[in-house]
Formats: sequence, structure tokens, C-alpha cells
Amino acid sequence: MKLVFYCNFLNHHQVLIADELYKHLGDNYAFVATLPRNDKELKGGLDYSSRPYCILAGESNDAHDKALELARTADVCVFGACSQEYAVERAKQKDCGLSFEMGERWLKRGLINVLSPTLRRWWMNYMRYYHRKPFYKLCSSAFVAKDDVKLGAYKGRHYKWGYFTGVDLGFDVEASTDVSTSNITPLMWCSRFLSLKHPELPILMAQRLKKEGLQFFIDFYGSGEVEQKSRDMVSCLGLDDVVRFHGAIPNDQVLKEMRRHKIFLFTSDRFEGWGAVANEAMSQGCALVGSDAIGSVPYLVDNCRNGMIFKSGDVDSLTDCVRTLIENRSLLEDIRHNAVKTMQTMWSPAVAARNLLKLIDDIKNGRSCSIKEGPCSNA
Repeated sequence: MKLVFYCNFLNHHQVLIADELYKHLGDNYAFVATLPRNDKELKGGLDYSSRPYCILAGESNDAHDKALELARTADVCVFGACSQEYAVERAKQKDCGLSFEMGERWLKRGLINVLSPTLRRWWMNYMRYYHRKPFYKLCSSAFVAKDDVKLGAYKGRHYKWGYFTGVDLGFDVEASTDVSTSNITPLMWCSRFLSLKHPELPILMAQRLKKEGLQFFIDFYGSGEVEQKSRDMVSCLGLDDVVRFHGAIPNDQVLKEMRRHKIFLFTSDRFEGWGAVANEAMSQGCALVGSDAIGSVPYLVDNCRNGMIFKSGDVDSLTDCVRTLIENRSLLEDIRHNAVKTMQTMWSPAVAARNLLKLIDDIKNGRSCSIKEGPCSNA
């Protein structure tokens, strides 16, 4: 079976699942990078294009022609960002093979997004080319299926997907936590300081928890346009003793800091996409407290078992979740262990690759999806 992924770049969001699929399929796997490489879009700072399975279709006519031919002839294709040209070419074939679109939600802003030229072009392609062909959807957000159905697309053909970060199968939560015996609970927030990330929510939460006499501190990591406003807010509220700012740090250091903290606060609103920091925090043994509007949270988190979900933008809901964890240390430790187990056994790149191949086999053989939870289960 020849399986080909198409996406704008081979960056750190895509490379781990690509490596796993290459382990299974060898030269029968290819990843087509549809756009020319540039430093801004190679997120994470690394260029993975030397991988033996990578075709740089955006950088030469020969590679572009090869990618088009693969779209026509491969047994299975997966089309991600900036790949509509190839998806349309495949759908035009009389004997179009099994195909998946892979992506995040269309309606982050609501139905006003239907005015987007990009969305309108995709919708026209769907109705003209994909609708009656064996095209399915891999959902890189828990809200994709609902949005697509509103747009009249892929009803009954949605499967869970996402972004897949590295998972250490030998990681031990207790062995990694320097502060496991402390009565002061360490919390962490890490992101760009943007309005959609809502750094004010943990600050307002800290004000309430401090008044209640709970023992905790919050470390903020990152930089951005509302960083100074956040620092000023902390000073104004007299929270300098429980809230600390550390600026932006490299990703490998972020992972180390996650292992030193017990709770990770993920407070973005609906404008967040998937939010791979959720994967990372859970993999490193943090109890994730995540907004219900973030794309990854409804997929990754089973509330009160491997994480906590709060109502987006609601400081009362956020405070209730964190208070529960601080006051119930056995629950906190259970959640931390279950978070790691979830990432190791269900949401790792290796499991996602195996599940995708299983889903492909199910569809090709006319079976219902045999995957009951995690990647490639019904969305």
C-alpha cells in the first residue's frame, strides 16, 4: 500500500507521526511538503526535509510533477494544509482511491467565517469534487465535525486526529517531581502572551486562592504583546509573592519545567487551534486544567480522571478546578499518573500511526471503524 501525506511543511507538528508511518511502510510512505521552506514556518527551528520520505514539491517542477502523479495513483492520500491542488487532482480521477482531508475547524469565529475566501474555495472543491468520492476527514480539533456538518460536509465520515508530540514511555511521574513532598502546589502557564491565551484568568484565580489561604505559586513562561499588562496586573493586585514571570525559554527547557510543576493551566479561548502544549504537559506528568474551547481538550481530557476541564473565559470555573486539585492531593496525583498513561498508551505518535493504518484497512474492507477511542476513532 502506498500512503502519501500532503501538507505545507514538514515541521515538528508533523514529523513524529511521519517517522512512525515510515517505520511501518518504508518506501511506501511519502510526505509531500507543498510550499517552499522558510524559517518562519519551520516551527521549532528545525528543518526535517532531509528525511528520506520527504518530497519538496514547492521547490522544483520535477518534485511538483511527482507529487501530482502520486496524488493520482497512490492507494491512500491524506491532504492537510495548502494541498487543495493535489486533492482536486486526485478527486478528478475516475477511480479515485481512498482519501482523507486533515485539518482544524473552519468556524472559529462562527458563521462569519463563511465569508472567508479560503473557506469558500474549499467548500466549492468539496461540493464539486470530494462529495461523491471516497473522501473522509481526520479532525485535528474536537470541533471540526460540528463545523463541517454545519457546512454540509463529511457527515458520518469524521475521525479523531490531532497533533502528536514526543512521549517518553519510560517516564515515571513520582521520580521526576522535585517538589512531590511540598505543601506548596506549583502551577505553570506557558504560551505567547496574546489576548486569545487569556493570561489574566490565572492571575484573577490566584487572587481568589490567595485570599482563601491556599498554598501555591504560579510560574508564567513566554513573552508577547500583553506580557507587560499581565505583570502590571500582578503588581496591582499584590500577587508578586505567588506569581512569577520567567520570559520565553527554549522548548526543551519548557518540558523540564513541566516535570517540576504539578498543574498546567491552559486558558486559551476558541481561537486556539489544537494546542499541542496540552499533549506536552500531560506527557510530562502535569494535571492539565484546560479550557473547554481548545481543540485538543475534549479529545485528550476525561474530566476529573486525567485532567480537569473548565468553562472557557470563566474565572469561577477555573478557580473551582484548581482549588479541587490543591485541596485533594490524592486526586491530583491520580490525575497526573492517568495523564501520562493516556499519552503513552493512546495519544502517542506510535499509536496514532497504528490506528491510522487500522482505520484504512477497516474502510478498504467495508468494515465499521474498529477503533473505540483515541486517534482514528469516530469523531
